[in-house]
Amino acid sequence: MPKFLMGLSQYIKETRGELNHVAWPTRTQTFTYAAIVMILSVLVSLYLGVFDYVFTNALGEAIERLPQSAPSIQLNTIEDMPTPTTNDTIIPLPVEEQ
Repeated sequence: MPKFLMGLSQYIKETRGELNHVAWPTRTQTFTYAAIVMILSVLVSLYLGVFDYVFTNALGEAIERLPQSAPSIQLNTIEDMPTPTTNDTIIPLPVEEQ
């Protein structure tokens, strides 16, 4: 038998031996601990959800109460640009020849 397979089989035997020393929980303990984890998960999610709701609304209220005197930014589109008149000087752009 190759050396690495002997090492692997020895590792598996030792691992099984160690698993025999583990104090496994009983069925009742397993269900109890699972229920505790689920209840705590729900409570923590409710706790975080309440704080998220409160802080989101508080931030929204604070933003609404800020003064509205800040200058607004207006973006111009092509439609907003004035059309040239006959008095305007139009300078043609250079065209590159190909």
